[in-house]
Amino acid sequence: MDDITVLGLDAMEIQTVRTVQPKHFDQYWQAGILSWDSDIEMNMHGPYYAELLGNRRERNRSLLKMESSMQAGKILNARHLTYHVGPYGDYEPGTSANEQVANVFSGVVDRVRSIWGVAKEELDYAAFPWIHESEPSLVGIETSGRQELWGTIEEVLEVCNHVEGTVPVINMAHIHARGHGKMKTSEDYAELFDLVRESYGGKKFYCHFAGVEHRMGNALHYTQIKKSDLKFEPFAEYLAEEGDWLDITIISDSPLLEHDAMYMLQHYDKARQRLLEIRARDERQVKLARQAGMSDDELAEFERQAAEEKSKEAEKESELKEPAKKKISKKVDTSSMISFEDADDEDDLF
Repeated sequence: MDDITVLGLDAMEIQTVRTVQPKHFDQYWQAGILSWDSDIEMNMHGPYYAELLGNRRERNRSLLKMESSMQAGKILNARHLTYHVGPYGDYEPGTSANEQVANVFSGVVDRVRSIWGVAKEELDYAAFPWIHESEPSLVGIETSGRQELWGTIEEVLEVCNHVEGTVPVINMAHIHARGHGKMKTSEDYAELFDLVRESYGGKKFYCHFAGVEHRMGNALHYTQIKKSDLKFEPFAEYLAEEGDWLDITIISDSPLLEHDAMYMLQHYDKARQRLLEIRARDERQVKLARQAGMSDDELAEFERQAAEEKSKEAEKESELKEPAKKKISKKVDTSSMISFEDADDEDDLF
């Protein structure tokens, strides 16, 4: 916690690879108190392996593991509780799988709210001021990084759009991997968040970012951002130019957690500074043109020429940065919305 404050970061995620142990609850409470006093956003990631689309036994086993993280989330004052769904199992991708996931997470949201309880009845929780002053944790549903796992961005958005109390957890490394390396430019991020805005409608998001090694549409493992073909600079550029409408928390999933968290923060600050400089320069040019007595048509032509010059400068800079590459020749081989009907399956744990 001290490192987070010193580095100037304002959010942290506790990652529980396996089931949360009650013996750790005292540590979670101490972290919750520190975060409350220092205004740092605490979050929790539930167990990584889940089978929420499995049979009743598999599903309840996953829900039982999730239960302890929900209890810990209250003690920690977690703003988000993030969960995976797991394999498609006997389901095919589509409406029926999404409907089952929605039914499960409706129960999860209800369980989280029941754990937090009613504030005026929580007299035994005087040591937990957030119980009275904060809302219960939001339940995050994370995009997955492998083809056999439920969790495309479209699936996650559809379920979150229909289950109140959930929020999409946009894992950029997973989206990049499933898309065969698709997140390359700021335009790619603009297209992604346009989809999010149209499909989900909200503005509050929780995001994971790290470098990733991937193959054939599947994530293999996280890497340092600098060593991956998934770069943060285009995302920072999008956030600086078009991200004012977003209320987004970005968590580093990198093997170098704090290092890459600072790396992302620095690149975002650079993108913001660069944008402010460009706007100031453009405003100055327009002001000078007005003072020179240019007409609207002449001013439009002046701005067009200035834009062309900036484009040429950017191309020259990119050419200088990219080393020359040898040419290598090689042979080349030539639904509908969720209905939310009552499930016929047996009862879940909750």
